Amino acid sequence: MKLYFPQKMILVLSFLVFEGVCFGQVNKEAGKSTRQVYQSLFKIREKGVIFGHQDAMAYGLNPDGSRWIADKPLQSDIKNISGKHPGLLGWDLGHLELDHPANLDGVPFDFMKKTTILAYQNGIISSYSWHPNNPLDFSKSTWDNMENTIGKILNNPDNLKKYQKTLDKLADYFLSLKTEKGDLVPVIFRPYHEHTGSWFWWGADHCSPQQYKDFWIMTYKYLTQNRKVNNLLWAYSTDNFRDEAHYLERFPGYQYADILGFDTYHRNAPQSNDDFIKNSQRMVKTIASLAQKNQKLFAITETGLETVSEENWWSKILVPIVANTGLSYVLVWRNGRPDHYYAPFKGQKTEKDFLKTLNSGVLLLETDFKLKP
Repeated sequence: MKLYFPQKMILVLSFLVFEGVCFGQVNKEAGKSTRQVYQSLFKIREKGVIFGHQDAMAYGLNPDGSRWIADKPLQSDIKNISGKHPGLLGWDLGHLELDHPANLDGVPFDFMKKTTILAYQNGIISSYSWHPNNPLDFSKSTWDNMENTIGKILNNPDNLKKYQKTLDKLADYFLSLKTEKGDLVPVIFRPYHEHTGSWFWWGADHCSPQQYKDFWIMTYKYLTQNRKVNNLLWAYSTDNFRDEAHYLERFPGYQYADILGFDTYHRNAPQSNDDFIKNSQRMVKTIASLAQKNQKLFAITETGLETVSEENWWSKILVPIVANTGLSYVLVWRNGRPDHYYAPFKGQKTEKDFLKTLNSGVLLLETDFKLKP
């Protein structure tokens, strides 16, 4: 007998927990807090899109353009202008593989860990990318184009074993994200991103689609099955893509990703404004369709206009892309230097437009939503 489920019932079912696992969540051993966050992220979409900012609490810019570096947790440019922090923090684990005390952008890992935990306790989730140096030669950066690094790892037992020791360092870090009560803090993990481009050693020109898939699956299984890292939500994140087939060309499978995302940057404004909006809307529509069919979250995992040179960028460029789409979050890149920033700060010319956009309710900051039931 064919069963018919009304649309409202389908939506309800998508949030149900079956045998302790939320539909669509890939790790069947995910901890309770991780399952709760995953479910909450689905529900939060009904209110708006969570606004994220890379390294938001690590450093930023003063009104005179000089740089501030955090001497304590819970500081941010966004709070300085709005009274609230971003709802999502972006971090990067690059150089953890080198046993350095700080990442490739100078953020100490100990500070990162403490802030991730404290932010979570204040209802803010963290997302981790990873720009590791080339694992076949750590003297070479993440942008090294050594031929077929992934193939040389997967097809050589010694190289694979060595790489898994690198993954052990990630596992140790993620498993150290614990509250005072000993509860693991859920975070988003976004490895091997922008792979439709070729600027990283895992990029499109440096491995076959099948090698990329196998590498992702190996990483997923090693961290979840071997190391029991059960506090991660896994995000698959391309760069710009042409169509659905291009997006899925290197996709490892819905059983290995919780979140579908892409990175896209606005360049050559204002001449490119209309094209950027149209292309971004097209890509959002594509991942939205895939996510809804497979009960996944979807997000713009990196974006922005360097120095935010368009005065109404938030209301006239970003809002038409993200509003009423079902996106879980949108993350803009870091405020690193006076010539390299992507979010407003005190005195920056888009400050008023950003506040106007916040007042519209499209973007959500901390306290605008509940991360935990």
